[in-house]
Parts: sequence; structure tokens; C-alpha cells
Amino acid sequence: MAPPRMCSSCQTARAVLKRPKNNDQLCRDCFYAVFEEEVHHTITSLGLFKRGERVALAASGGKDSTVLAHVVTTLNQRHDYGLDLFLLSIDEGISGYRDDSLETVKRNEQTYGIPLVVVSYKQLYDWTMDEIVAQIGTKNNCTFCGVFRQDQRCTCVAAWLHRGCGRALDRGAVLSRADKIATGHNADDIAETVLLNMLRGDVPRLGRCSSAITGEDGGLPRVKPFKYAYEVTQKEIVMYAYFRRLDYFSTECVYAPFAARGFARDFIKDLEAARPSAILDLIRSADHFAASLAAQRSPGTAASP
Repeated sequence: MAPPRMCSSCQTARAVLKRPKNNDQLCRDCFYAVFEEEVHHTITSLGLFKRGERVALAASGGKDSTVLAHVVTTLNQRHDYGLDLFLLSIDEGISGYRDDSLETVKRNEQTYGIPLVVVSYKQLYDWTMDEIVAQIGTKNNCTFCGVFRQDQRCTCVAAWLHRGCGRALDRGAVLSRADKIATGHNADDIAETVLLNMLRGDVPRLGRCSSAITGEDGGLPRVKPFKYAYEVTQKEIVMYAYFRRLDYFSTECVYAPFAARGFARDFIKDLEAARPSAILDLIRSADHFAASLAAQRSPGTAASP
């Protein structure tokens, strides 16, 4: 029988996982420390927050947003960021999904001792997702939800709903007087977005979708503490939540099987099987593309090949 693997960091405790990015074998305590320190480094090196800012932590009740709430709350106390944090949840009006996940968010409100603000589609648009699906079917419902929730500005959809342009997270944050929104997007999420924008030929979004900070050009800034430098993947977020025994909601949205993002996710998984660096490569490509676009826009600066 092979001897137990020892932690490559402390050399004293038994390893419980191997990190995908560097194959380090870590015990629980060393994994917590490394994970949290990398997020702290991302926050400080990129200047994601400023002392005194009121920050909305986007909270769906899922693993990503729950780990975000836990880690940012912990780091805010440990390193004295001086942030005024609160949880911001969007109730899309999906029976059997969002109502249950909101119960998880409410428990996390008590666990972390930070306020919770819930904003609903019904409140903002006079429609729920269940009502929209009843009208249009399941084929394009994620397009509507994406427009309402966070990803796009309303055009024809806004006219159809007789509502002005608005994104629910932004509007909820503005109503709550937030200075910034922090989301739990990780490297897997960003890689999926890069791939989707490539397939759509959406050059403007491809040029900004891999950034750790967005919305600085007029909208409410959004930051992604889990994204930069591809340090935090979905696999590590799952393990962090599991080892920390965090309370999160794991049921997928009932309309998600019809979403294009699901096909992108499956494709990337197949790519990873043949090329483990696939997620990293996709994000690097988007970063290089963004840098090239920025260079072309700068007078007298030649874009690198």
C-alpha cells in the first residue's frame, strides 16, 4: 500500500487535493491559505476595491457567489479593506429554483452578518421569467434573462416589454447606493464567454470579456476577484466550498439545459481532456486580443502581432 501523500507546502499534513494549475499537493489548511492569498493578491494588485466603497456581492446562492461572500468578507476583516459589503440577489421569478436558492442566500446573510437586498424582475420589469417562458417557450428564454440580469443592454427586448434599458444587477446596485458590484465569475465562466463571443463574431465583447474590471466606461464598475491570472478555477471553488462546508444551493436553473452556454461548457470540457490548458489558452487569447485592440486605439502605438 502506497504511503499517504504529504502536503508539498507544509510537509507535515496529509494532502487532500492536487491543484490543476501547478500540480501542488496541499492539505486543507494550506489550500485555504493559498486560495485566499491569491484572491487577496488579485484584489490588491489590480486595485479592485478602494477603502470606504459600498460593494454589492452578487449572490445567487450557488457555490461561486457563496464562496465569493465567504472569501471577500474574510479578507475584508483580515486585511482591513474598509469595505461596506452587502449581498445583492436577483429574483428572476423561476418557481422551484430561485425561490429555493434565495433561502440559501438568506441563511448566508445571517452567517456572514451582512445585509441582503433582493430585487425582482417583477419589480423592475413587471414580468417574471416563468411568465416570459409561458409566452415565448424555452428556446430563447436565456436571451431575455441575460438582457435583464446582467449581460446585455436592452434594444428590441426593452421595446417589447415597454421598459427602458436596464440590467437587474446594475439597477439593484444603484438602488442600494453601491459603488461597485463583485461577482463570482471564475476562469471557467470567462473561457465560456470568450468562446461564445468568438462563435458569435462579437468583437466588442470579445475585447473586454476577459477583464477583471468592467463597466468603468460609464456603467457601475464590476469586479471579478476569482478571475485574474486564471488562478481560481471552478474545480477549486467546488473544493473550497466542500472543505469549508459552506451552505450553497446546487440545483441548476430549470431553463439552463436550453442555453447556448451549456454547449460551450461541454465543448470546453472535451478540449480540456485533450489539452488541459484549454481554459487558460482561451482566456490568454482574449487578453492578447484586448491588448491588441487597446494598442490600435492608442495614437502612435503599433499593435503587437
